[in-house]
Amino acid sequence: MFIDEIKIYARAGHGGKGSVAFHREAYVPKGGPSGGNGGRGGSVILQADHDLNNLIAQYYVPKLIAQDGEGGMGKGMDGHAGKDLIIKVPCGTLVWRLPSTKPAETGDDEDAETDRPVLQSSTGKRPVFRTSGGVTAQEIDLSAEEDSEATTDSEKGEVVADLTEHGQQFILCKGGRGGLGNRNFATAARQTPRFAQPGEPGDEGDFLFELRIMADVGLVGYPNAGKSTLLTAISRARPKVAPYPFTTLHPQIGIVEYKDFKRLVVCDVPGLIEGAHQNVGLGHAFLRHIKRCKILVLLLDMAGTDNRAPWDEYHQLLKELELYDPAMLEKPRYVVANKMDEPAAEENLKKFKRKVKKTPVLPIAAGFDEGIDQFKKLIREAVEEVA
Repeated sequence: MFIDEIKIYARAGHGGKGSVAFHREAYVPKGGPSGGNGGRGGSVILQADHDLNNLIAQYYVPKLIAQDGEGGMGKGMDGHAGKDLIIKVPCGTLVWRLPSTKPAETGDDEDAETDRPVLQSSTGKRPVFRTSGGVTAQEIDLSAEEDSEATTDSEKGEVVADLTEHGQQFILCKGGRGGLGNRNFATAARQTPRFAQPGEPGDEGDFLFELRIMADVGLVGYPNAGKSTLLTAISRARPKVAPYPFTTLHPQIGIVEYKDFKRLVVCDVPGLIEGAHQNVGLGHAFLRHIKRCKILVLLLDMAGTDNRAPWDEYHQLLKELELYDPAMLEKPRYVVANKMDEPAAEENLKKFKRKVKKTPVLPIAAGFDEGIDQFKKLIREAVEEVA
């Protein structure tokens, strides 16, 4: 099963409550306050891992709840902190904070009118990034002007994280602070405080994890154009190959290896059809996986197996890419004519060059390994130019 989008609920651990206790010992008739502090709650932390290729783990565990902090104890003993919950996700995972469906709460400020200490929650703060080196960025106030560039979507909400590097960490929900015990509130005028702070609640929310595969080369084409056959010819990937459209139902990844140990990652995207930019045929689910590719390869069925003219396929593919995201056409792209072993392919290739001028075309026959070496050389040089 391939899962590239999943909604999850995450909640950090609540802080433990502070203790109300007093020192009791022989020959010390009036011991002072000795209530310990509560432990902090555990945080929910995401960590990018290049060994994963989909979000199936979150599919089976859609609720991520970290451990609560332990309450304080007598004799000045602080409670244990809750254990952080570290969730590994594939590199290329986008995290969206979904709009809250809870009604707005109307507080009555009763806490502000009493002298009892109350911890304020850290709402209004952006979660914290961590790198594999352990460096943690400071919290950023969401009301700052710098936050105006945040990526938003009317349905998905706001992007809060983009995990692209192996080992990169992101604090999705921060654990609540533990409450202070009564020993912290002893003063000369109030030597026996009989109250302590409650623990701070941990952050929580609904999120959408969206995987966008990170590859060097993206194979784009109509169904039954031979993309899976080409991926099989250039790598050790073994996607399903059959003579009918939509054999490939989810993206496939192949690693192209060269004699000098150079490696390229190639993504085979399921076939696009007209209207893919409007999510026809699950177009959005396919198109988003090539947004991170360095170069695009438009694979055309030059034999016209499904009664489609190759030049019409070419223009329609460009149209769908542009309507989905105009920036897609800014990527370097190359045209490859497949199925050149078919009788009609040679004549169609001549017509294609007349109709689509100034567009180099590489003819191949992936099913018979013809032109594969030239194709591997082409994509390597193209990727190195971009890099």
